[in-house]
Amino acid sequence: MQSGKAAERGSVNFPSIWAFILADCFSFAILFTIVMTERIGQADLFDKAARQLDPALGLINTLILITGSWLVALAVAAARRGDGAGARKWLIAGLAVSSAFGAIKLYEYTTKISAGITPITNDFFTYCYMLTGLHFLHYIGGMGALIALVFNIDFSKVSETSALNWIVSVGIFWHMVDLLWLFIYPMLYLLPLI
Repeated sequence: MQSGKAAERGSVNFPSIWAFILADCFSFAILFTIVMTERIGQADLFDKAARQLDPALGLINTLILITGSWLVALAVAAARRGDGAGARKWLIAGLAVSSAFGAIKLYEYTTKISAGITPITNDFFTYCYMLTGLHFLHYIGGMGALIALVFNIDFSKVSETSALNWIVSVGIFWHMVDLLWLFIYPMLYLLPLI
């Protein structure tokens, strides 16, 4: 059972994670605005080029990330209850599910590049590779942080402030990775279908 002090520690005491999240989201908001502005100016090019993406793969990746985030949220909830074994189990499950996102993304990059579609093909693919590449870097960072938690947190002491704050902070970052994809997917994969 969690003590009153541990319950109070259920919120993040790392203001730096919130500063990072806000700055990162602001940076992506600027990129999204630039891409949408360019899309308005080159609608035909963007629509034609975007039809070369596979919306089904994008949807599968969306579902993978949402499921992975749900599993990480279950890990955070378990950690807040002081259930270290449960927190570790859910983190491992989140890692396992989310690893499929990376495999599909690498498959997409490989098939596009082998077909001669690169970041210099046209403006759409410049922005496509830039947005998905930056997102992929965030994904790799998030996966690395989840792996670090699994191997470096003492799950028998998961309700202690430091361990709990790390789990919650990484969970927040992972949800941001998800949120960014929820903007990127429709912007790149779905707008030409409308």
